[in-house]
Amino acid sequence: MTESIPDVARPDEGPVDVVVVGAGLSGLICARELRRQGLAVQLLEARERWGGRMHGQNTTSGWRVDLGGQWVGASHHRLIALLEELGLHRYPTHYDGDGVFHWNGTAHRAGLEHDFGAGLLFFRPQELALPAAELEQALALQRRFRELVEQVPPSSPWNTPGAQELDRLSIADWLQRQGAGELARYPFAWLSRMGGSGGFEPHESSILHLAWTQAVAPQHETPEAWLVEGGTAQVAGRLAEELTDALRLNAPVEAIEQNDGGVRIRHSGSEVVTAAATVVAIPPPLRLGIRFSPALPPQWTGLLQRSPMGSMIKVLALYPRPFWRQNGLNGLGIGNLPTLELTVDSSAPGGPGILAGFIAGERAVRWQRLSPAEQRQTLLQDLISWWGPQAAEPTELVMHNWNEESWSGGAFTSYLAPGAWTTYGPIWQQPHGRVVWAGTEASSRWPGYFEGAIEAGLTAATQVRQLLGGGAAR
Repeated sequence: MTESIPDVARPDEGPVDVVVVGAGLSGLICARELRRQGLAVQLLEARERWGGRMHGQNTTSGWRVDLGGQWVGASHHRLIALLEELGLHRYPTHYDGDGVFHWNGTAHRAGLEHDFGAGLLFFRPQELALPAAELEQALALQRRFRELVEQVPPSSPWNTPGAQELDRLSIADWLQRQGAGELARYPFAWLSRMGGSGGFEPHESSILHLAWTQAVAPQHETPEAWLVEGGTAQVAGRLAEELTDALRLNAPVEAIEQNDGGVRIRHSGSEVVTAAATVVAIPPPLRLGIRFSPALPPQWTGLLQRSPMGSMIKVLALYPRPFWRQNGLNGLGIGNLPTLELTVDSSAPGGPGILAGFIAGERAVRWQRLSPAEQRQTLLQDLISWWGPQAAEPTELVMHNWNEESWSGGAFTSYLAPGAWTTYGPIWQQPHGRVVWAGTEASSRWPGYFEGAIEAGLTAATQVRQLLGGGAAR
């Protein structure tokens, strides 16, 4: 027998057309679009703030920085249009000059290869002082992987030729089958942990999943092309201002009950709101914290159980000025240092020098166990390895551990365990009755990025309109 949600709604929570669960970018976009179509919307957010992984803060010097996502891609057309609509300005990420590829204790300075497919993780291979045979093996394996990526249908990776075998083969196992050496393996490990995929290790997901991530969010389209003056978190703030009367914070949703007439959503312990439909715009693992009635189909539950969040910590090192530029360096650092595997120049015109860095996967898990003093020391050691002695004394070192955010659960997106796509994947974007899914993970174009969040929010709004037959259902 299924327990029903009791009628204890607050007087100001009468019926609405749609309840949107989660006020991250995707939920905000979805709620705004539904309101623009004339529907009454309630937006429920578990945190004390809106924005989800679109989150910023002021530094001690008063400079605004993004603790979550911060970049705008060259082909992020929906995000670019949104920025223009909101009157927010962007500026190009600084890529002029050489970057540094750090490999096995040695820093290799090289220019950037604008054709990602011809480079070794953005670098011009011919400028890297690496063994020629190892470098050629790495580039050949990248070409083989690109051939696989081109065969993956973005909306149905389970239809890739040979999908079942590819989905049951971990990235690490696939690399072993290719006879890949250490250097040839590294770009795949970097893509797993850093390249828009979700902060996981090569043994934790399948080669099919990694190929899918590059089919739907290709690095060659320069996803880190632009930055936003004042930070991207302003976008969430502007959208939330439009939805003030519909937005409830500190309102975690605990249960969603639906029947032929609509849905009843219990949140904040005992409060209930009724609607014709609901959009759930939260990361996949967090959906398991909601009690659905009728229950989610076993295929949906199986997919969510195999969709963990990766591990990710963002680091921002602030300096009086971007000193690396004086040496002809652009701040892009990639390599197998103990803690930081990526740094990017995030300095705004007229502002301090800022290096954004990331700790991901098992590195993040190990780093979390250190004392605060040890955490800081390991970061400074890697920054010095990248950019020299001047990097030893940042005016401020900001560290934000997304694994500690209970309503995010980890990295910028989830990943799928081996076998999940071909066993459970076909249900991935399907509604559950009157429950529609959003969030960046629900997108088949740029999932894990703000662009994907916007696409998923708009798609969910369209699905709701179809569900309601084009009109309000109250």
